[in-house]
Amino acid sequence: MTFNIDHTKKLTLNDLKKFLEDKDAKVALTDGAKNSILKCRNYLDEKLKNNTKAIYGINTGFGSLCNVIIPDKDIEQLQENLVKSHACGMGQEVPQDIVKLMLFLKIQALSYGKSGVQLQTVERLCDLINEQIYPVIYQLGSLGASGDLAPLAHLSLPLLGLGKVNYKGKQSNTAEVLKEKNINPIKLRSKEGLALLNGTQFMSAYGCYCLIKSDLLNKAADLITSISLDAFDGRIDPFKDNLHTIRPHAGQLQTARAIRNYLEGSEIGKQEKKQVQDPYSFRCVPQVHGATKDTVNYVNSVFETEINSVTDNPTIFPEEDEILSGGNFHGQPLALALDFLCIAMAELGSISERRTYLLISGQRGLPPFLTPNAGLNSGFMIPQYTAASIVSQSKQLCTPASVDSIVSSNGQEDHVSMGANAATKCLLVIDNTKKILAIELLNAAQALELKRPLKSSAKIEAVVSSYRKTVPFMKNDEVVYEFMQASQEFLQNMSF
Repeated sequence: MTFNIDHTKKLTLNDLKKFLEDKDAKVALTDGAKNSILKCRNYLDEKLKNNTKAIYGINTGFGSLCNVIIPDKDIEQLQENLVKSHACGMGQEVPQDIVKLMLFLKIQALSYGKSGVQLQTVERLCDLINEQIYPVIYQLGSLGASGDLAPLAHLSLPLLGLGKVNYKGKQSNTAEVLKEKNINPIKLRSKEGLALLNGTQFMSAYGCYCLIKSDLLNKAADLITSISLDAFDGRIDPFKDNLHTIRPHAGQLQTARAIRNYLEGSEIGKQEKKQVQDPYSFRCVPQVHGATKDTVNYVNSVFETEINSVTDNPTIFPEEDEILSGGNFHGQPLALALDFLCIAMAELGSISERRTYLLISGQRGLPPFLTPNAGLNSGFMIPQYTAASIVSQSKQLCTPASVDSIVSSNGQEDHVSMGANAATKCLLVIDNTKKILAIELLNAAQALELKRPLKSSAKIEAVVSSYRKTVPFMKNDEVVYEFMQASQEFLQNMSF
């Protein structure tokens, strides 16, 4: 499928989800986008012909070197030097799906015709996606303020025939791959290096990827909770609609209705309950899961605004005959939203671990540690330890990155967002939450089997039946981590 990048049409998270799901997806600029890019480039060329003024990043140095005037003969070399000198990333590689999103979002941002780049530069970024040539980018190096400088420099190196790329399943030198594909490196012109490096595409790509994953986990959490609730012989009263219409947070209502829907017709649910109330990790699921859903919706709105924005600097306005140096590359809106998302998704894992703990506690007719022969068998004692360990790490990762700032560039860049760090740790927390929910699913399915001959609802029984094709009931102790891994894979492939 070809995705047409059209700056007149709003890009959505769902568009990006479809783009990632199509492993052979290609991209192309619309004629309107091409015309906007050409118009802006032509304006800049004409502007520079008779220019005698300093224009930041076009005929000056960068950052605190903004007052150093660059001779006309060196303007193009300035742009190449910028890309090479700023490629300073370290740490682990950025996952290829996120690299694909970075490329897509950089093309989208340049398509507005406010950046002064050559058309062939943007088309070469399209070529990288279409030929499945993915720049090697590292996770550490961006302060999330002057744009994601280091990551975007690594993204841009292949345009110059430099750096490394992932191609055909292995890492290769860019020059070798371009030679194989008969592609020539691009010669950057004035402003282009800065247009490529200034921008929030690293933070934005990570945030969009986190949101796509969060959507799955929010839905999975409600389903897994429903299995746990029946297995623990919990009450359905806290999920009745009239209780939530008097406190009508959207996520709260959505969660309660989802769980009622999953458990409709359950034999276990229809049994008379001995307990008057259930612990909070069951009773307050609509309030806790719901708050996470509401957070995700808010963060989604922030990122959909961002991915439909121009975030490089300076910005060119041909119609107004202005070139403005501003701060649209500053990642503060994203940093705050990513920290919020990180906290919300960690809470989804935190309450899940508490339900797992209750399932193995020997209450409500369930044997201790969900094993028929406790003592000789440890059963599901230790998976809860693992969940607790992961929950604890997520709590530690929830320290906000956005409250931190370190002065850089000799004080010129004196307040930074640290949004890139917020982004990478948010993904770690979301991956942790997936693991915690997979452990709860493992325990919940085991506990439900121990309730036989009573059955849950038709919907829950269908899910558990499918799960049992991958993860068996554990009568005696076995190597549990294999079940945990299989449970995580099952969760990842859930369809809603």
